[in-house]
Amino acid sequence: MTKPQLFKKLVQEKKSLLTPVAHDPLTAKIAEKLGFEAVSMGGFAVSGVVYGLPDMGLIGLSEMVQALTNITRSTNLPVFADADGGYGNERNVAFTVREYERAGVASLFIEDQKHPKKCGHTSNKELVTVEEMVSKIKAAVGARGDPDLLICARTDAIAPEGFESAIVRAREYVKAGADIIFVEAPEDLDQLIAIPKLITEVPLLVNMLEGGKTPICSQGDLEQMGYKIIAYPISTLMASVKAVEEVLSVLKNQGDSRTFTNKLMNFSDYKNLVGLS
Repeated sequence: MTKPQLFKKLVQEKKSLLTPVAHDPLTAKIAEKLGFEAVSMGGFAVSGVVYGLPDMGLIGLSEMVQALTNITRSTNLPVFADADGGYGNERNVAFTVREYERAGVASLFIEDQKHPKKCGHTSNKELVTVEEMVSKIKAAVGARGDPDLLICARTDAIAPEGFESAIVRAREYVKAGADIIFVEAPEDLDQLIAIPKLITEVPLLVNMLEGGKTPICSQGDLEQMGYKIIAYPISTLMASVKAVEEVLSVLKNQGDSRTFTNKLMNFSDYKNLVGLS
């Protein structure tokens, strides 16, 4: 079974699919080792890990494809990938889909923000027109070589245009051929509960971003609401950064590592993780 086929099968099952972000191959390997069935990959994490930059549309298609290729080659898990706004118009979107397929992704999403885009949980976002986004979705669907590659459409309309506009946009994106819908950054529990009641034609993705606009809910509660894919787009990144900061702080202040060795992965375990044997 190919990775797109596996991801499609997982999405079609009754249970929800939990997808932590894998910002690098090591994180993907750990997720696979711990029994996750799929991982996601987002521009927020890649911007930070590769360049130390914020998620403000500063990295492009080639950088994302390289990061994706490294991750997909490191794991047997299907990878659900962030494709921003497709890096241009509908012609660029078609090219992006083909490049992401060659990179080995199992599914991808495109969003309706104007370039340069921003993190979905920040303010002052600007959107393309519904018509432009519809043309991008149609281009993405038409460009995929593998019919099992699921195309997800994300709308960031809640913040700039309101909740009702986000639902209207999502419905238009379903009509355009999107296989999955992602309404980004619901601002309260009422909105979070309402979305699956209003968009019922295709599976739904929800983002659980710690410190963001959306309340954090359990997988069981989100599944009961009607969400199929539950993404945690920054958890592993923030955990990694915090751990590195703590370790370096101790090293700087004490001059040696003896007091934090119990917080480190065992050297033998690391060798096993990367397949040294």
